[in-house]
Amino acid sequence: MILKSDRLTHVHSDIRGPLYVEALRMQAAGTPVLKLNTGNPGNFGFKMPQSVRQALLEHVDDAVPYCDVRGMPAARKAILDYHLGRGLQGITMDDIFICNGVSEAVSMLMTALVGTDDEVLVPSPCYSLWSNNTYLGGGRPVYYRCDPKNDWNPDLEDMRSKITKHTKAVLVINPNNPTGAVYSRETLLAIAQLARENHLLLLADEIYDRLVMDDIPNYSMAALAPDMPCVTFNGLSKSHIICGFRCGWMVFSGPKEELSEVEQGVTALASMRLCGNTLTQLVIPAALADMDSTRAMMHPGGRLYEQSRATVEGLKKIPGVTQIPNRAAFYLFPGLEAGAFDFESDEDFAMKFLHEKHILVIPGHGFDWFEDLRFRIVMLPEPERITAAMESLGEFLDEHRR
Repeated sequence: MILKSDRLTHVHSDIRGPLYVEALRMQAAGTPVLKLNTGNPGNFGFKMPQSVRQALLEHVDDAVPYCDVRGMPAARKAILDYHLGRGLQGITMDDIFICNGVSEAVSMLMTALVGTDDEVLVPSPCYSLWSNNTYLGGGRPVYYRCDPKNDWNPDLEDMRSKITKHTKAVLVINPNNPTGAVYSRETLLAIAQLARENHLLLLADEIYDRLVMDDIPNYSMAALAPDMPCVTFNGLSKSHIICGFRCGWMVFSGPKEELSEVEQGVTALASMRLCGNTLTQLVIPAALADMDSTRAMMHPGGRLYEQSRATVEGLKKIPGVTQIPNRAAFYLFPGLEAGAFDFESDEDFAMKFLHEKHILVIPGHGFDWFEDLRFRIVMLPEPERITAAMESLGEFLDEHRR
């Protein structure tokens, strides 16, 4: 037998892992399954904005040749203007790399950044894309705690205690996946100061920055710390309902000399794959000029807003369920009261819920959370359907109550 690489030992993708495979098996056998495992709006009747569709149709011939390894000029100019508007300073089009989704951007950056025994501070709970790419580089993700008793804000003292001579970077996912939290200006400034004191690279995953509810202030890390080396990640998959387009990017900011070697490494990797998907890049200027369609989803009466409220209200009615309502994106990370139910683990809970109620959610350990039994809900079905799903959850938990 030819063995797989040892760098895959700790890599996991529970969102499309064994539970997902079991859901597919059930569907193939004729059992309908409501899949609340992945943030994929197009599967729940959301449509791309007309502005995006029109841009694609009108400019499709421009996407035939390879483009610059960093991306098409018009697309990078639109991204530049967007991030300047978010408060980033001193950036140019050459600091922007358009990739096949933020997933590819993270893979390229972490490959260029992380070497053997390097450590990266990542949040717990964490979107596993980041921890996986740290492992693949031969490094080690070190988890700092986000506190459910403090609206899922990072525990700054815990973060400080995890910094060692091997720590190379600190990741902030804001707005957050899987909790839906939005961090305050004060929290972000404190994280930046920790990075400043310890000469760490800031990594800012901000792909949900346009999906914030109730006009809650949302700050860009790079804008708050212009003196610090920072790489910001963003894209259109969620805000403009085009997950399948794989449209993401990263922006280098801060002192040029600090990031020059890493940026050279990213350039080499970008060159190896020739260029990002040019069809995708055609729609970036139109999408970033059209924020109205996104805002409409996030206010009362908007679909994402109403689905979130329906989920939160449904969970409130279930004894033994704890939650911190989300403030952005379309995720919740509720918990189950310790000792109240007969589940052996979060995975046992999720598998039984799938088998008995035909609803797929992801257990908390899939996001590197092990303190208590939690699970992530994706709140994308219509309000009536998500309300019915929460009622099914209540019935299911009643059947397993001790």
